[in-house]
Amino acid sequence: MRILYVGNSFTARNNLPGLIKAMAAARGIEIEYKLIQAGGASLRQHLNAGKALEAIASGAYDVVVLQEQSTLPIKSPARFRESARDFDAAIKAAGARTALYMTWARRNAPDTQQALTTQYAAAAAELDATLIPVGLVWQHFLATHTEPPLHDKDNSHPALPGSYLAACVFLIALLNEDPAPIDVPIKSLDPETATHLRQSAWTIYESLTA
Repeated sequence: MRILYVGNSFTARNNLPGLIKAMAAARGIEIEYKLIQAGGASLRQHLNAGKALEAIASGAYDVVVLQEQSTLPIKSPARFRESARDFDAAIKAAGARTALYMTWARRNAPDTQQALTTQYAAAAAELDATLIPVGLVWQHFLATHTEPPLHDKDNSHPALPGSYLAACVFLIALLNEDPAPIDVPIKSLDPETATHLRQSAWTIYESLTA
């Protein structure tokens, strides 16, 4: 599978695309990917910059994963939806499919997850895009677990366990694969924690889809 990721540090931090690639390989799926990101960038900024549209138009990708600036769907849902539509039109014209990477609420503002969930889900439904509900899975995990911490010290970006949990959700939503049996060593993440996160991702996702 050839994947283009368009986003910012929420995608780049802890090499999320690399984590997904390694986990997919353990399930016999080869991934080639390109990451186009800039710190704090919105989808509209990526559209205006042109680099992402150029990559999409090349026809080199099967899936394009879009990640909006983390609070923009809350503050300006109309702008988010408009940018997603513009990207989706280019993606479909290139023969690829759109996937929306739902991010998470700040640690000190957990109630904002509802708005993020609503906006990403509505956009996915409108565009017939694949929804990757990372933020929703984070929300359910944090409701019952205090360890490991998913947020980094800034209360916004993902710590390594948060990115690993995100990778597990990508594996389920994008590749239709169960991450629970995967045992790929991750530097700085102890095996017991990794196992717990993989199993939690599958259990939570199954409960949500049920």
